Amino acid sequence: MKTLTIRRPDDWHVHFRDGEMLRAVASDTSADFARAIIMPNLVPPVVTTADAASYRERIVAAVPPGHHFTPLMTLYLTEGTDAGDVEAGFRSGLVTAVKLYPAGATTNSQSGVRDIDKVMPVLERMAEIGMTLCVHGEVTDPSIDIFDREAVFIERVLQPLRARLPELRIVMEHVTTKDGVDYVRSQDRNTAATLTTHHLIINRNAILAGGIRPHYYCLPVAKREEHRLALRGAATSGDARFFLGTDSAPHLDPLKECACGCAGIYSSVNTLSCLAHVFEEEGALDKLEAFTSLNGPTFYRLAPNEARVTLERHETPWDYPRKRATAEGDVTVFDPMFPLHWTVA
Repeated sequence: MKTLTIRRPDDWHVHFRDGEMLRAVASDTSADFARAIIMPNLVPPVVTTADAASYRERIVAAVPPGHHFTPLMTLYLTEGTDAGDVEAGFRSGLVTAVKLYPAGATTNSQSGVRDIDKVMPVLERMAEIGMTLCVHGEVTDPSIDIFDREAVFIERVLQPLRARLPELRIVMEHVTTKDGVDYVRSQDRNTAATLTTHHLIINRNAILAGGIRPHYYCLPVAKREEHRLALRGAATSGDARFFLGTDSAPHLDPLKECACGCAGIYSSVNTLSCLAHVFEEEGALDKLEAFTSLNGPTFYRLAPNEARVTLERHETPWDYPRKRATAEGDVTVFDPMFPLHWTVA
């Protein structure tokens, strides 16, 4: 049996939802990860520092005893966000980042930003204090093909923003294209990207070939194979600008398996097993710790975790849970379409 010991990982982009869903899924992340950036797109969204404090309390209450886990809170950027409140939350240590959703880009993003100029006072304050902006990098212009929205966002929004505020620390979240990888690599400072587990594994065929498979539908949507390979190359390169953000996003099965299914893939249960498989395939197991445990803390100016976890490779595949039960129904767990031989010891 092979073993691999690494520092305990962090998840730099995860959705916990709220209420019964939060109580059902928080344990999956807190079992394997020491910290996680918590997405604020609830209904209503987490807009103020007071909202973040209340949500954090609910998360802490949902984490099982014995799980050593720290939620890192974010604020949902709106055109009415108060720069003073953002700074106060950041300086208090309660708020780690602010999340930019273009209005209508993804789940519960209708309160997001329509005009970037209207949030410039907040972004300027963030640049001054060294606070990170997490970006959902897609335009919502209906004339732009859904598979091109990330590339167009880079051209129309991100490049002008970077020129305007070079000191603003930006994480391009869940990058899905070679364009995104190349853009991050072209930046010498203040820019990084998270990569999801599922985008390293699936391309758009998983959603569409042989029938529509809703449990592989996510936003940003999976792209062509050339883009998946670019993501894998970035993840396994050791480049400190790329790190893990699962974008694990639970939805009840009836809300996925319907005529207008929700976007999101729930991968918190088996992410580390999937990643060990991917990195082993790429001959890069020695780079797994950097991707999961070192690069993220470095960008966020935090110390890496002192605790370690050990991954074990078994001859017999792991029969991971295919569903996560909640009080409101089942959530389907991400199926990577290959057997998982690596498990967390």
